[in-house]
Amino acid sequence: MTTDIRHIVFDIGKVLIHYDPHLPFSRLIPDETERNWFFANICTHDWNIEQDRGRSWAEAEALLIKQHPAREEHIRAFRKYWHEMVPHAYDDSVAIMEGLIAEGRDVTMLTNFASDTFREAQARFPFLTKPRGVTVSGDVGLIKPDIAIYETHTKSFGLDPAATIFIDDAPVNVEGAKAFGWNAVLFSGADKLRSDLAGYGVKV
Repeated sequence: MTTDIRHIVFDIGKVLIHYDPHLPFSRLIPDETERNWFFANICTHDWNIEQDRGRSWAEAEALLIKQHPAREEHIRAFRKYWHEMVPHAYDDSVAIMEGLIAEGRDVTMLTNFASDTFREAQARFPFLTKPRGVTVSGDVGLIKPDIAIYETHTKSFGLDPAATIFIDDAPVNVEGAKAFGWNAVLFSGADKLRSDLAGYGVKV
């Protein structure tokens, strides 16, 4: 492992803030079987990730409502109640990030996030304004784990890939970062993150 880490890149969802689309829908669709069917067949991960890639919510909703007109209310509820899907930050993770910034470390963020919901999250969670900057997938029209988004972030912030470490909760995104040439670790909790960073010579 290199000990010459100069750039630390954080994912946001499920690393710095909690995200769970089931939270509002447990109220809107109380039956668990029906709710799971809804997420597996209507407001799917593949549908939602296109908003992260830059598709507008209006277009996304219209597409599904045309296919499932009887589900219009629930389809529109996904964006309407998005704020309930991100109820709180992970304070221990945020403390690590803020500690790194306070030490003078170069910290940026790279996230799969729709442009409008990211701005909403940034307003609710001011610590998201503290790193040097962020690449939001919805702003650049690229999503992790596409190699191009790691390249875009690298160029935008002048990073040296070999001196960069990326923190993400999704194995596929960690592998994408490694394929581009970054160091990367899989996030599973703050204690493990401290240990992983220490292994790269970054003590927090």
